[in-house]
Amino acid sequence: MAKVGYARVSSVGQSLDVQRGKLSDCDKLFEEKRSGTTDARPQLKECLNYLRDGDQLIVTRIDRLARSTLHLCQIAETLRGKGVDLVVLDQNIDTSDATGRLLFNMLGAIGQFETEIRAERQMDGIKKAKDRGVQFGKRPALTANQIAELRGKRQQGILVKDLMAQYKLSKATIYRYLRKSDYQV
Repeated sequence: MAKVGYARVSSVGQSLDVQRGKLSDCDKLFEEKRSGTTDARPQLKECLNYLRDGDQLIVTRIDRLARSTLHLCQIAETLRGKGVDLVVLDQNIDTSDATGRLLFNMLGAIGQFETEIRAERQMDGIKKAKDRGVQFGKRPALTANQIAELRGKRQQGILVKDLMAQYKLSKATIYRYLRKSDYQV
């Protein structure tokens, strides 16, 4: 039976040191610096492939492992199929017994609920900001006068590559500005 640890932080600026310390008793440790919301977590995939019957997967918190309740249930099913128990240190969960499995499922649902509430609050904040006139996204590279000037130069036969150099824009952006339907001046 091997104790296999998995540690994850969401961004490059964050440190894995606290999780490494808590997982120091593990025989093998998989770690990565990736957002939990992305599917591309190669170390998690490698960790799940590495696990064998009788092993324990050990994480510090449930949210370090899964991005949603559905994902958590999928991982739990994979672990069950392999005969692997999950141990979550900070929440004191061990799925080798019925109480641990119950607590595991309850905390997963609560975590999903918190994520959805956070997303709702974020959307409310964005809506309020838009109502106040806050603009989101990248600002246009050219003003209306510059767009008119760009179109005039193109009609005079100036090459797109020369317009790209003059306005310091990509070819795609130049063509977007040249399409009348997108930018009426």
